[in-house]
Amino acid sequence: MVKGRLNLEKHGKLYGFLEILRPLNCLMMGFATLLGAIITVGFRVNPFLVFLGFVTAFTLTGSSMALNDYFDRFVDLVNEPTRPIPRGTIKPREALGFAFFLAFLGLFSASITSLTVKSLGFLVLVVAFLAYGLSAYYNVKGKKYGFLGNLMVSGCVAVPFLYGAFMVGFFPKPVLLVFAFLAFLSNTGREIIKGIADVEGDKLRNVQTLAIKLNPKKASYVASVFYVLAVCLSFLPPMFGMVSLWYIPFVVVACAGFLFIAFYTVKNPSAKNAKKMKKLSLLWMGFGLTAFLVGSIM
Repeated sequence: MVKGRLNLEKHGKLYGFLEILRPLNCLMMGFATLLGAIITVGFRVNPFLVFLGFVTAFTLTGSSMALNDYFDRFVDLVNEPTRPIPRGTIKPREALGFAFFLAFLGLFSASITSLTVKSLGFLVLVVAFLAYGLSAYYNVKGKKYGFLGNLMVSGCVAVPFLYGAFMVGFFPKPVLLVFAFLAFLSNTGREIIKGIADVEGDKLRNVQTLAIKLNPKKASYVASVFYVLAVCLSFLPPMFGMVSLWYIPFVVVACAGFLFIAFYTVKNPSAKNAKKMKKLSLLWMGFGLTAFLVGSIM
């Protein structure tokens, strides 16, 4: 009986670290980096650079997520009481140590990449350090700025596309800049919706989200503007011949999903509905990434 309980606690701890990591977010950022490399040089990309780029994006994103849980641990007592730290599975210092470990792995991987790539190696390291520095600043202080903090997060989400080009020794192509901007817009909409979901807890940390400064209803309209902008601009690549027609079916699904989120968030700007919409947004982002990849290689 005691042995079974110890095993459960052990697995509970491991599962807690996995939750803090938010592997889906990390995988999407790793995939965005690979996408940037493939769009830039095709499948001729060095497999070792692919591995390093994925590790860099995955671990630095994971580190940022762990930092977020650490600095939001008191807010999460209200907003997300089932998160690993509030429920007692992971101690705050363990989350912080995990964040530092992941940051070391990510920045070390970026350093190896900068020494491996034949050109623009210095930019690889600069971009990695600046992006992680921005995400760390957001968690420590930037989140309190509300909408400006939302833009910081979205900037970090857009960077992996560009990093993918730098890590294979090239500047990003125009189509890659468009993809990065689309990711920036759609993620900003998602961040504003997260603010609607987290109103009660954010008040404790004096986070000036749009949902608090305005109200949830008005914030939902602003979020919708970003989603609609992303939808409208997503058809620029096929219009200018940047992608193949294979891009269209996947991006149509993503656009329909984003419009659905925009409509239902405005219709019901409650915290409960906003939590559902922010999670659903990741699904449509996944379709968007698929559209970027398929439209670029087929």
